[in-house]
Amino acid sequence: MAISQTRRARAARKRKRRVDAADNDLTSAQWEAILVAWGGCAYCGAQASADASLQRDCVLPISRGGRYTAESVVPACRSCNASKCNEEVTHWLRRKRLDERAFLVRLYEINAARER
Repeated sequence: MAISQTRRARAARKRKRRVDAADNDLTSAQWEAILVAWGGCAYCGAQASADASLQRDCVLPISRGGRYTAESVVPACRSCNASKCNEEVTHWLRRKRLDERAFLVRLYEINAARER
């Protein structure tokens, strides 16, 4: 089923309003530090390549109140980011049979190290 351009444009405007209304203070330096700390996709471990770079993904989706801040953004490959969409991260990890515990522990460790 094809989505009409009007519907897609309306959804894009709605998402832009949500992003603009939220407290999004992630700097490019913070994003670079996050990339180095994770060393690849936070979910599946895929490395960035010349063909595909890692995307910023909010652990809690924007549509559910998430924000682009250093505490809530992780690098994700295009496949994981598109698959997760606006789903809750732990539910999505279980559904994809990815290691939920390892992700949550690593997220905690990286956020705790950044605060020191």
